[in-house]
Amino acid sequence: MTVRVERDKASGVAVVTLDRERKHNAIDLATAAELASVWREFRSADDVRAVVLTGAGRAAFCTGIDRGVEVPQPSSPYSVDDPLVAIGPKANDLWKPVIAAVNGMACGGAFYLLGESEFIVSSRAATYFDPHTTYGMVSAYEAVYMAQRMPFGEAARMSLMGTAERLSARRAYEIGLVSELAGPDELLPAALRAARTLAGCPTEAVQGTVRALWSAKQAALQQALAQAPALISLGNLSPERQAGLFAGRGRAPEPRIR
Repeated sequence: MTVRVERDKASGVAVVTLDRERKHNAIDLATAAELASVWREFRSADDVRAVVLTGAGRAAFCTGIDRGVEVPQPSSPYSVDDPLVAIGPKANDLWKPVIAAVNGMACGGAFYLLGESEFIVSSRAATYFDPHTTYGMVSAYEAVYMAQRMPFGEAARMSLMGTAERLSARRAYEIGLVSELAGPDELLPAALRAARTLAGCPTEAVQGTVRALWSAKQAALQQALAQAPALISLGNLSPERQAGLFAGRGRAPEPRIR
């Protein structure tokens, strides 16, 4: 299993941990399936009233899709099979609150998860970036999710600058992407404090509020995400050209932390 789930029935809080520390918690197909299964199970688990989502270790929360994953694509330019499209709680119709506890790097496909969390508690050592453009890929789903959570100029800069820049936890907090900063040792306790508060309220009211909050932006979100497959199909380089760009990662200059 690559997703670890711990439940505290007394508090009503579950902790979901991406458990691929040696892979910087990158998501392979098994992990994607496990995440979807966990969210759907929580829908009918009355002992789970709030969730904390985090990654194993301190190096990374999640670094997106595992580059070793092969996903055959249809020949039509109007269709893209995205293995991450159903990894988030909202994609699986879960309306219980999810708090992301971000430790280390959060990049690329991590934004599918951050984009569907209610709010983010971040380690002060965390960084946020989107490598897509550097490697000849369109940031579509990720950019859409972040454009809904960040000022447009900040989302655009992060999506376009690729690996040249990383957003510091402090800057993420200043622009409202992150709601609370904590030291690495205090990250999980801080997220759990908030989750226990949410779990202690009547769950019907909490879930209704979560649903109301998302209804405020969901129409625009769905319209924007509907454009993603065609944009990816048109703009992505071939896998061979992408592989050539990835091969040069070790020669790239150190990213600027902003």
